[in-house]
Amino acid sequence: MFLYTKDAPKGDIRKVYGETLVELGRKDPKMCVLDGDLSTSTKTAMFGKEFPDRFFNVGIDEQNLVGVASGLAYDKDRAVFASSFSMFLTGRAWEIIRQHVGYNDLPVKLVATHTGITVGPDGASHQMNEDIAIMRAIPNIRVVVPADIHILKKVLYKAHETPGAFYIRLTREKFPIVYPEDVEFELGKGHLLREGKDLTIVAIGLMVSHALDAATILKEKYGIEAEVIDPVSVKPIDGNLLVESARKTKKVVTIEEHSIIGGLGDAVFSVLGEHYPVPVKKIGIPDVFGESGTAQELLRKFELMPDQLAERIYKWLKTL
Repeated sequence: MFLYTKDAPKGDIRKVYGETLVELGRKDPKMCVLDGDLSTSTKTAMFGKEFPDRFFNVGIDEQNLVGVASGLAYDKDRAVFASSFSMFLTGRAWEIIRQHVGYNDLPVKLVATHTGITVGPDGASHQMNEDIAIMRAIPNIRVVVPADIHILKKVLYKAHETPGAFYIRLTREKFPIVYPEDVEFELGKGHLLREGKDLTIVAIGLMVSHALDAATILKEKYGIEAEVIDPVSVKPIDGNLLVESARKTKKVVTIEEHSIIGGLGDAVFSVLGEHYPVPVKKIGIPDVFGESGTAQELLRKFELMPDQLAERIYKWLKTL
């Protein structure tokens, strides 16, 4: 279990991404970073300022971004990080990611910012709610969704030292800090953040803090003790932890700032359906596009705020 309160400070996840790239670049003289003309937003500009000879801005050409990254990564001892907004990186370049990165099992670390509805006012054209679904479908690519700045740093170090490809999903918004600085990250191993006996909540990314807050409301308002799990990596996912928790609580809810089609919910459903079938409720973005608004307005519209999550979970439990 980890200590967390609803008043936890927020961490700038994009800034920590940029800072960690610089740290890794100092340790690894072969490492390269690429961007698609959005380096001030993705924060890869920090790496470019310190290591201009190992930073490549390919312009607004995401297919070429992934192609050049793949070419550099044919030296499989070289870690290559490539970044853009998720809509452009995974949406426009999906075929190139599949054909070059996935098929050839190259050490390209795709790190996307501006994911989900919390992109905010840029609206549906920029709100990528389908990226986990399309990336986890590609062989040889791990899909990781850090919940805060501390585990992000551990994820980036792990991605750097691990052969092969990663897709790491970040947001535009700052995250509440959930983990201590010394948190450990092992690929395919999740964290039990709160113990409970009545229900298991599985959440990723920004929704981890919301799930913890919702669990507190469920306890205080309804006397329901919810267990909260952060799997961290959606692919591979920690099936052992999921089954162990489901055996105890017999009911599971998944929460994600992503479409309910093909994301965390389906990953959890697949594991439990095969190994320990229990009722599963998927909470996320329904089968619709996003819209313009502030991050907080949109989270409330799609009923992803802690009080709304607690109410939705309580109503679902009453139907069982």
